[in-house]
Amino acid sequence: MSNNGNAIVAQSGGPTAVINNSVCGVVETWLKSASGKIYGGISGIKGILAGDIIDLEQQEKSIIAGLRYTPGAGIFSCRHKVSQADQERLVDIFKKLDIRYFFYNGGNDSMDTAHKTYQAAQAAGWDLQVIGIPKTIDNDLPFTDHSPGYGSAAKYIAATVRETGIDLESVYTKNKVTVLEAMGRDAGWLTAAGALSKRWDDEAPHLIYLPETPFYTERFLGDVEQVYKKLGYCYVVVSEGIADEQGNYLSASETQDAFGHAQLSGAGMVLKNVVERELGIKARCNTLGTTQRAAAHFASRVDAEEAYMVGSAAVQYALSGKTGVMVTIERRGNDPYSSAAGEVALEKVANIERKFPMEWINEARNYVMPEFTRYALPLLSGEVSVPMKDGLPDYVRLDTSRGRVNLEE
Repeated sequence: MSNNGNAIVAQSGGPTAVINNSVCGVVETWLKSASGKIYGGISGIKGILAGDIIDLEQQEKSIIAGLRYTPGAGIFSCRHKVSQADQERLVDIFKKLDIRYFFYNGGNDSMDTAHKTYQAAQAAGWDLQVIGIPKTIDNDLPFTDHSPGYGSAAKYIAATVRETGIDLESVYTKNKVTVLEAMGRDAGWLTAAGALSKRWDDEAPHLIYLPETPFYTERFLGDVEQVYKKLGYCYVVVSEGIADEQGNYLSASETQDAFGHAQLSGAGMVLKNVVERELGIKARCNTLGTTQRAAAHFASRVDAEEAYMVGSAAVQYALSGKTGVMVTIERRGNDPYSSAAGEVALEKVANIERKFPMEWINEARNYVMPEFTRYALPLLSGEVSVPMKDGLPDYVRLDTSRGRVNLEE
């Protein structure tokens, strides 16, 4: 492979436990395969627009390597919808730094940003190889078997349900209904992961509610009461994005993010209160929040390796002349599990969500089918070795003061 010009990589949207594996894959593969500089956009596209850019080759190699087990967005992230003026400024910045390769690591909205940047460069006559690198715990990117980040978040959810389910079953207490709220505005992939913990029919979770189907409070109360009468306790996993037939979220604030999405939180607490008020049963709500995407100490090795793979593949694709595509994961086998990198045009994935399959939801709309377990369970396999210090994970931190770029020079 040969190249002309420099490259830049940036991250966008909510982090995952393995997102930094992709950045590590980009940087290490670039340094082995290309001759130009590899820049990092601090805080995603917003940072690039502000000129907040560093030369990643100036970082200690141990720091770059340490990204493979460090959570959060290693080069920082943002949520920013690019305007026409933004697109023009991006191309101007790329010209100034002779950037010919742009790698953007994110989800649905990020792929839209990558696609618009690709179009802007074309319109300006600037030769730019644009490659999208997938990530999202929501697993809602289309045209890829799954998204890096999902396997680790699903593993954390499943383990949490198993552990807190055992706790609920084993302790004599008045709190005999537990509602666990999982992330997922419009797609139920992460919520469904609660089912991966079940080994026996009476083991938690007993009920799962996804945003793909309308939520009926009366039906929910009937389901809970039935399980409670049979077992003496009930464990529910619910998506933050459950809504009624009219699409009204059970719990939504009046605020929105940069892309117009409603900010959600509180569905679990609403249901806890409903159970106590209508059934007279003491309930507990567990809301995991960002712990679902930050638990690098419990990440899936399969997930981490695939996150690195798509980052490395992005560089290989770009250097071979491909542009305007997102790297995908193609499942090659399930027993044993294996995968390889593929590709799809950015225009096919930009701002498009892949829902949880309706055929994988049971007829009662309160649990998932075995097909989901066969699909998802291999993605949880293996562990990531995380260095420990003083009994805690010893994660790395980028030195953003090193290799800073001055656009005014």
